Amino acid sequence: MKLAPHLHRLGNDIVASYLIDLPEGVTLIDAGLPGHWKDLHSELAAIGRSLSDVRGVILTHGDSDHIGFAERLRQEAGVPVFIHAADEERARTGRKPKTGGERMALAGVVSFFTYALGKGGLRAKYVQEMSVVADGDVLDLPGSPVIVGIPGHSPGSIAVHVPAVDALFVGDALTTRHVLTGELGPQAAPFTDDPAGADASLDRLKNLSASWVLPGHGEAWQGSPAVLVDALRAR
Repeated sequence: MKLAPHLHRLGNDIVASYLIDLPEGVTLIDAGLPGHWKDLHSELAAIGRSLSDVRGVILTHGDSDHIGFAERLRQEAGVPVFIHAADEERARTGRKPKTGGERMALAGVVSFFTYALGKGGLRAKYVQEMSVVADGDVLDLPGSPVIVGIPGHSPGSIAVHVPAVDALFVGDALTTRHVLTGELGPQAAPFTDDPAGADASLDRLKNLSASWVLPGHGEAWQGSPAVLVDALRAR
């Protein structure tokens, strides 16, 4: 799905990843669920691209609904996978701390798990080789993505700032659609390891300039990160 020139979404409001298409090639932000592999091929074909044009995939964190097709892309096309060091083990093994006390609504839970199961959510391939990134890194990938450390949802959660497409990719630092309730609008994401840390990390996003803020779950936000963070905190 095209959002703006050079900027595309794979998946939907339940689980999303993103594609940046520039003359020098394609950068992916997150890899959704395993079944989004077909969506990737369809989107690439629609813009006249192929797997050989993909230069790298950056994982905002190591959860299974973000690593999706990353290992398959690495194995079959030799595409490097980038992740923060603090989430490397999470993406390699799937091990993560348990969280509790999540808000839930039956319709939201059913919608999320039905979609995830249909897209191969139980068949995640963990990533076996990754390149480690750190806060402040500027990657040699199309768009020159800038890594912004935002620990909280997980220890190695990052945002990816790409001024070339006027976009900020935030993973699960926040959400505009709660996957367990179906509630819409800016809010904290569930399954967060350290809610206080995640809230503190939002201050790092407020200072960044972008016209698009793109979460892993929920509608794309067309507007500034500062306005989005303020709307979340006002709820």
